[in-house]
Amino acid sequence: LREAGIAAFGPTRAAAELEGSKEYMKDFMRKYGVPTAEYAVFTEAESAKEYVREKGAPIVVKSSGLAAGKGVTVAMTVEEAENAVDELMTKRIFGAAGDTIVIEEFLDGEECSFFALLDGSTVVPLASAQDHKAAYDGDTGPNTGGMGSYSPAPVCSEWMEQQILSRIVKPTAEGMVKEGRPFTGVLFVGVMVTKTGPICLEFNVRFGDPECQVICPRLKTDMLEVLHAASTGNLEGMKLEWSPEKALCVVMAANGYPKAYEKGSVIRGLDAAAATSEKVTVYHAGTEQKGSEVRRLRT
Repeated sequence: LREAGIAAFGPTRAAAELEGSKEYMKDFMRKYGVPTAEYAVFTEAESAKEYVREKGAPIVVKSSGLAAGKGVTVAMTVEEAENAVDELMTKRIFGAAGDTIVIEEFLDGEECSFFALLDGSTVVPLASAQDHKAAYDGDTGPNTGGMGSYSPAPVCSEWMEQQILSRIVKPTAEGMVKEGRPFTGVLFVGVMVTKTGPICLEFNVRFGDPECQVICPRLKTDMLEVLHAASTGNLEGMKLEWSPEKALCVVMAANGYPKAYEKGSVIRGLDAAAATSEKVTVYHAGTEQKGSEVRRLRT
């Protein structure tokens, strides 16, 4: 699209490897001094399990490739970590995404997400958010792509935002230029807030779901103007206006998610939910309308 003279918002394939390969992402952070957890990369299950036994638990096991936000296990025991390695590398539940895995130290702190726009060289901060990953109430159940979110994140103070920008986002933008992969688009930074400052958990190269649903409604500046400026290298000097109100999103998922889930089930109560307030918006993903009914897609 860019070669054809069409402005396109988002990173090139080369720049998108910040998310597409956790191995590349972690090596990049180490190279450019972005604070991150200690880690090791493995292509064989047995050596990965030996590392787990050596380090002990808690410990974090991640697929290097993309796994729809579900390729991460925070293992509280060695056995749980070994099972996660087997699921990724032996059972290959996420296919080729788990052929290479990253095992990280467990970090103690509070997690949040921070978003920024980049046009290659200029960084414009967006907002913070926090999502809830566990599938069930009480912070229990398997890891998901996100069961809900809110923005802004209370843990991300003005001081913490400046620390994230100076220690993570700006060095990343500069590093990508040095790599010959200048980053254009939205950078989603997964952050662990610790007593010593922010530590980068991961990068995503998109708005994220369900974080996008709570960040975009708070932005009062015209979204098209912002995205066009990022895609054409014109972010310098841009100031964004935000609503002081908070935003909250709750996800309704099919029974069984994130594993094998029911398909074709009827979703009820949508009209009533939308009618509770003019500030309530119902977003759809993976649904279809059949006559008067809204159903979960069967595919």
